Amino acid sequence: MATEIYRDAWGIPHLRAGSVAGLARAQGLVTARDRAWQLEIERHRAQGTSASFLGESALAWDRFARRARLDDTARRCFADLERRDPETARWVRAYVDGVNEGLADGTAPEFARTGLTPGRWEAWTPLGVWLATHILFAGFPAKLWREQVAAHLGADAIDLFATDGPGTSGSNGWLVSGERTVTGRAVIAGDPHRWIEDPGVYQQIHLSCPEFDVVGLAVPGVPGIAHFGHTGTVAWAITNAMADYQDLYRERLRRTGAGVEALGPDGVWHRAARHTEIVEVAGEEPVEVEVIETDRGPVVIGGPDGLDGNPFDLFDPVDPADPSVPADPSGPPVAISLRYPPRVTGDLGFGALLPLLRARRVADVDRAFDRWAEPVNVVQAADTEGGVLHRVAGRVPLRAEAARLRLVPAWESGHEWQGWHETPRAGLTDDGVAVMANQRGPAEPLGVEFAPPHRAERIAALLAGQERWSAADMPAIHTDTHLASASPLLDHLRALDALTPEASALRDRLLAWNRRMDADSSDAALYSAVRGAVVRQLAAHPAFAALATPPAYPEVFQPWLALLPRVGFALEHLLRAEELYGIDRPSAVRAAVEEVAARPPAGVWGDGHRLAPWRALEPETPYDEPGLSGDHDCVLCTSGVPGLTDRAARGPAARYVWDLARREDSRWVVPLGASGVPGSPHHRDQLPLWLAGDLVPVVTDWTLLKKETDV
Repeated sequence: MATEIYRDAWGIPHLRAGSVAGLARAQGLVTARDRAWQLEIERHRAQGTSASFLGESALAWDRFARRARLDDTARRCFADLERRDPETARWVRAYVDGVNEGLADGTAPEFARTGLTPGRWEAWTPLGVWLATHILFAGFPAKLWREQVAAHLGADAIDLFATDGPGTSGSNGWLVSGERTVTGRAVIAGDPHRWIEDPGVYQQIHLSCPEFDVVGLAVPGVPGIAHFGHTGTVAWAITNAMADYQDLYRERLRRTGAGVEALGPDGVWHRAARHTEIVEVAGEEPVEVEVIETDRGPVVIGGPDGLDGNPFDLFDPVDPADPSVPADPSGPPVAISLRYPPRVTGDLGFGALLPLLRARRVADVDRAFDRWAEPVNVVQAADTEGGVLHRVAGRVPLRAEAARLRLVPAWESGHEWQGWHETPRAGLTDDGVAVMANQRGPAEPLGVEFAPPHRAERIAALLAGQERWSAADMPAIHTDTHLASASPLLDHLRALDALTPEASALRDRLLAWNRRMDADSSDAALYSAVRGAVVRQLAAHPAFAALATPPAYPEVFQPWLALLPRVGFALEHLLRAEELYGIDRPSAVRAAVEEVAARPPAGVWGDGHRLAPWRALEPETPYDEPGLSGDHDCVLCTSGVPGLTDRAARGPAARYVWDLARREDSRWVVPLGASGVPGSPHHRDQLPLWLAGDLVPVVTDWTLLKKETDV
């Protein structure tokens, strides 16, 4: 049987082949044709070579990628895959063959603009893309922030800032069992919240061969359908479990005639692996990067000479008699190493991908996710026989509590990994549903910081408000804009008196507001303006002055260390805390209301809350990006940074509804379109639907598709 490529009305690829390998090759080929520029960006990010054509702006990431050994880890994991699972390794190679074939015809306009020629993908490149995409998902840089907070405010202050904050990816997901649907079969729906990118981070695709027929959302550059799929008889979806599975170690390093040594927990200096790499930078001189790896893992901050020549910038242990003095000023400097599971185990979990495509029942999905590694996710699945699944999947190390929370000293014992957590499982609620939105749930034993409960509680309340649900009903939940997290600030407003007439009118207007962050709402714009002013008031208080200037860590970690976003995302906790370091919060709220009353925003929420997708290269003709409904804690999670910007760089990177009664009644949508090529009719054609909360039909009837070519 020839391998055939079809398209539907939205340009979504539907692939049909006579073998698994032929289908993998076709998936790689069509992805390269649709997303050539995106694939090359991801390959270079995984290798740490993106500055070679994007310039100095990409250098910070390339430094991190080199020091964290991302490409080398991908190589190791693929070599291990070849030994343990040769079938999957061959399947990945077939996908890479298709990518290279498609890239040979790459005509994306960005290549001409940058002078870049598509390079060659290696067998391990998809693993590198997966690793580079997810290395920051667990938010290990938050440990740097907690260290800052504890050092300057005390350990008790850590919980004040604990929330789903900068750089963390989340999702909504809900499963409605057959007893609560109009068809008697389950429905799974949700939306992953990630950085909105152009091209999009998810690719709608249909893969069919004699062994399986699956529709779902693929990660461009990675074969198969990992996160969200429907095989006709079983469907699955994931949300970020918010688990903590990466550790940071303070390392004592010293140079010797033979290289670099690190002090181990046994009190002995051990040889560390060391070499240098050259990072090419377009328009600039090349940059040399020293790559060091201890027995814990790669050194990602500092080195044998400290940070920027200061050996005590990295929270070196202090003299108890005088905390401003390092305990041993004459000793070796401190660096920070990263320990992450694939670097330790040589396994990225790719062994789960083919079993997922072949799954027929919930039990098959369950067994497939037993092989999952990272990121650690909460999985929901259902099948046509009434089976349901609600579990955590992924690899989380067993270790001391201190390592989960903050940096730990590599030269002290007790911080080693002691095996792996058993992943928790959960059932449905008594009313036949399961809801996950990154809140504390089945994954609670595995994590430290979780999302506030508002999205999960709102989804559960909406589901409880209707006895029977259909797939067609789900967009009303996707697009709900109620903002429960507004309560603490509104409570403070309610208590204010003796305001100016303008501020009093503003207060009364906000207290009467329906708390919906709709794009056409002027009240939502006013609320956001007051919230932002409160955030700035609090962040500017002398009590937080020590946190205002973060350590000079590498740029890639700075989003986790910036005070203003931390205050913005933790505003609920800060306003509700019994005491806040002497800060007069009523006065801060009063000043904010008066400030906004004197200069109120002129328009509606969508005037400022606009889509701001990330692009590696800005378009030659800028797009007029649309205004958005929603907010960080709404079910419609479109995130700006309170106090800094209302522009939304993060939000629903896709929406899906999987119907287990009739797969053709399933729906999906992405923020822009199926094509990554600017000017293509399918580059941004789904944007109006995404904005309106509408979905595209999932087509599986080959007679309704247009054949494009045989390959």
